[in-house]
Amino acid sequence: MLSSQVPRDVQRFCPRFYNMSETDKRAFWAYFFQALAGAEAGLNPTTRAHHTEPEVSVPDVVTGMSGRTEGLLQLTYADMERYGCDFDWQADRKLTANDQARTILRPKNNLECGIKILANPIIVHHRPLLYRAGYWSTLQPGRPSYRVFAKEMTNPPIVCGFRTQRTAQQAKVAQAADDAAGKR
Repeated sequence: MLSSQVPRDVQRFCPRFYNMSETDKRAFWAYFFQALAGAEAGLNPTTRAHHTEPEVSVPDVVTGMSGRTEGLLQLTYADMERYGCDFDWQADRKLTANDQARTILRPKNNLECGIKILANPIIVHHRPLLYRAGYWSTLQPGRPSYRVFAKEMTNPPIVCGFRTQRTAQQAKVAQAADDAAGKR
């Protein structure tokens, strides 16, 4: 996810992605996953959802329950088999639904799984970052939830190239205006 194999549509959110250092790319991906978690779960690691839409409400092959997603990135226990995620349904089923000790609700496990899920289509299968058949509806342009994600992505790291830094002179003018306003 730090290589040039990342699809070109990443530039929609980070125009300078391919010219950034590895550290800056990591900062971008951290921001990206924070925005995704914000859109998916409101940054609440214990969020659970029950989906009734036919395309989402399929039985989980691990739990047998249909349409349930959990955690920061709204994942399922089936993802542990599909993507090798560090979830343990046998242990978790003994805990209450919102117990933060559940492996699927642990932010580290949930986010690491999300990285594996995203890497599969964009790196392994060379698909765009945003496409209609992607794992998360929040990354499917045209869907209502995509607008939520896009709004979360409005302030990427400065190295991405969307914002311009103020010159020293502009900063002095702005500070003088702030000082003058404070004296009134």
